[in-house]
Amino acid sequence: MHPQPLRLSLALVLPVALVAGAASVSGQALTTPPPGANQRSVVTQYLGMVSVTIDYNSPDVTSPAGDDRTGKIWGQLVPFGIAPNPFYPQFGTAQTMPWRVGANENTTITFSHDVEVEGDPLAAGKYALFMAAGEEEWSVIFNRNNSAWGSFFYDPSLDALQVKVKPEKTDFFREWLTFEFDDRQLDTALAVLHWENLRVPFRISVPDLPALYHQTMSAELTGAVGFNFQNWMRASQWAAQHEAYHEDAVSWADGAIAANPGFATISSKAQVLNQIGRGEEAMATLDQAIDHPTATPIQIHGAARGMQAQGQMDLANIIFRKNYEKNPGEWPVDFGMARMYSQEGNFEKALEHARIALTRAPNGPQMQNLEAQIVRLEKGENINP
Repeated sequence: MHPQPLRLSLALVLPVALVAGAASVSGQALTTPPPGANQRSVVTQYLGMVSVTIDYNSPDVTSPAGDDRTGKIWGQLVPFGIAPNPFYPQFGTAQTMPWRVGANENTTITFSHDVEVEGDPLAAGKYALFMAAGEEEWSVIFNRNNSAWGSFFYDPSLDALQVKVKPEKTDFFREWLTFEFDDRQLDTALAVLHWENLRVPFRISVPDLPALYHQTMSAELTGAVGFNFQNWMRASQWAAQHEAYHEDAVSWADGAIAANPGFATISSKAQVLNQIGRGEEAMATLDQAIDHPTATPIQIHGAARGMQAQGQMDLANIIFRKNYEKNPGEWPVDFGMARMYSQEGNFEKALEHARIALTRAPNGPQMQNLEAQIVRLEKGENINP
């Protein structure tokens, strides 16, 4: 009999070929455990609308063999400066390299928008994050090659930015290398590397966050967002808080009125005009709002309360009185007069109007609130913010 090696080899090879072909078609990699014990970690911090994400693999002070490396991390496990590549030329193209700031693949940092790092500009994008350690000073390196394994292929010509920072010794011990964000404010925060008894902070800031929001709002209002008149109101009220965008505050208020003319949009424009210092226009616009057919006593009262919340007490009192004159006999108008007199320190008149309002208020939270405010007025307390 003759052997049949060909049939046997095909039986063995064909499934392998099919699997290889399927992998190349699908482009999917098999999910396997990561090498070593360096668990992957991701941390994201928002600075307003700007996101900062650090993606890293986190080694621990205790070695994979169980050795305690406390006191042997800095200057030993992590060399100082730009160190020789121990595997060159067998692996990597860099003869010398910074620390990968973690383990395994590159540690990466991604900025959704342009930022400043330690005061220097850095464009939006994803960067490899390297560091060159030192006893007194560290270099933090943002490199455009964000997909390499470690820093074995480090090319300084691809550095987008390098900044100098100071390491800080701390009594708080961290077993695992950790990135976190400290001193978090709306437009700035400290990104902090913390491992063993050392922390290395570097400041990330958004250079002009209001300009970024203005640019974003301007674009969004031309799309689907612009079909909602309340978005025009929100944009207008935001712009009124920033002197550079006062003209937009008015034009966006007009956009809200055009989309939905009524008390809410017109009174919002009056509030914006008053906020940017155009008082006469504000009062004329407010009169239009109060006289509009859509205006209700509770809406007018709410507008006055909004003025109070912003510290515009004089304007709020004008609205309370106009509401009282326009809508006599309604419970909110007497409550408004109680607040007006309370602000002026006339608690006797305030109590008079508050008690009238109580006889007209509907059962529920409104009545309970009135009862509580009457108790305060009886004690001579101002019931306004």
